Amino acid sequence: MSERDDILNETAQARSEAKRLLQGLIEARAQSEARLAELNRVDILKKLTGTSALDTAIGSTERMIETLDRVLGEIESKLSPEELALLREALED
Repeated sequence: MSERDDILNETAQARSEAKRLLQGLIEARAQSEARLAELNRVDILKKLTGTSALDTAIGSTERMIETLDRVLGEIESKLSPEELALLREALED
C-alpha cells in the first residue's frame, strides 16, 4: 500500500470514528436531558450560556466531520477508479 493509500484510509477511518463519536454524544445529551428533567433540574452551563457542554462537543464533532468530508472530496476528485473503490469501501465500515 502506498503512502497515499495510507493517508486515504486513515482519513476515512477518522471520519468513521468521528461519526460514531457524534452518535454517542447525541445519545449522551438525550440521556442527560432526560435525567435532568426527571430530577426537575436544569443544566447550569446551558442556562448561563445557552449551550451545554454536550452541545459544544456535538458542534465541534460535526465541524470535524464536515472538514473530513471536504478533505475526502478533494482527494476523491484526484483518484483513479480503483482508488475510489477502495475509499468507498473504507467509508462503508
